Amino acid sequence: MHIPTVRDLDLGGKRVLARVDFNVPLRDGQISDDTRILGALPTIRHLIEAGAKVVLMSHLGRPKGEPDPQYTLEPVAARLAELLDGEVIHTDDCIGSGVRKVVSEMQEGQVVLLENTRFHAGEKKNDPSFAERLAASGDAYVSDAFGTLHRAHASTVGVPSLLQERAMGMLVQKEVEALGKLLEQPPSPFVAILGGAKVSDKIGVFDNLVGKVDGFLVGGAMAFTFMAAQERPVGTSLVEKDKIWQARKILDKCEERGVELQLPVDFVVAAAADGSAPSSTVDTIPADQMALDVGPETVASFGQVLAGARTVFWNGPMGLFEVSPFDAGTRGVAEALAASEAYSVVGGGDSAAALKQLGLADQVSHVSTGGGASMAFVSGSELPGLKALEG
Repeated sequence: MHIPTVRDLDLGGKRVLARVDFNVPLRDGQISDDTRILGALPTIRHLIEAGAKVVLMSHLGRPKGEPDPQYTLEPVAARLAELLDGEVIHTDDCIGSGVRKVVSEMQEGQVVLLENTRFHAGEKKNDPSFAERLAASGDAYVSDAFGTLHRAHASTVGVPSLLQERAMGMLVQKEVEALGKLLEQPPSPFVAILGGAKVSDKIGVFDNLVGKVDGFLVGGAMAFTFMAAQERPVGTSLVEKDKIWQARKILDKCEERGVELQLPVDFVVAAAADGSAPSSTVDTIPADQMALDVGPETVASFGQVLAGARTVFWNGPMGLFEVSPFDAGTRGVAEALAASEAYSVVGGGDSAAALKQLGLADQVSHVSTGGGASMAFVSGSELPGLKALEG
């Protein structure tokens, strides 16, 4: 696909409607992590320097299609103004006469942040009339919210279809290039580490990568669905019983292709998942216990594979890493990945959060800003928000 980048457009004097991802965590109305705002700065600064009239739009949280004060973008506007060392005008809506007036009076290089797009039900429904009203604020469209590209919403799909000049921003371009390397002749050995709770969330990734990787390292609760498919004891561990047949199908496909799928060889088990019950490390899961993390032998085995890899993709924790002592497996794999010399991509979500928490995010090649979008991309699925940008 051919998608222009923001650098390809002549934007001087034009109103540029840029979809950014300012869905930041808030605590008592204060931003607790501004990573997503920082990620949008290169594109925003480029637009300002190009003399554009910069109109930013984003969602925040999950309001139910109507205004909700706890999800206002006002704190984001204040933080963005600090980072840009300049004024950011925050509107009280994202459409309507008030927005039209503010946008019509903008000067080149000015920045406006529209209020939460999800304060309108038309956003998630990709309602054509809502998209038209959003698009009225722009002469050109720039998409820089990678984490939203797998969703066909008004601000990601409806608006770009209405504006002839459209392009991807620098963050989206970086994501597409980094993830694209995994799918286009990646250096071998190529290893995919897949964890998390559900096999169902990763079926597309297994299917698309089975012809590209040399091996899968599988941890997290999804491992128990594979173990159930092999009729190995899983105790009271989480198993997707209705997906056992799909796990068996993946195992068969790996065997046919000569792709090794490694499952854990030892486990940290307990009677409860909240850390209140005693835990122990075992090779076989007892009938009255649940496995909540991979054990040290598994970490060592996975680490050995990673040490010899040249390309690695990781998505999903190895255990219930937010509860001690079930965080050691994820930490061990993160440390092994950080020590590896491979081209390494972490697919957002919990694995990215774990890397950041451990202070290792800068020791991998790329950490994606979009868990769902990165998984869709690596699965080979079409991203509606990316498709809408095609020239």
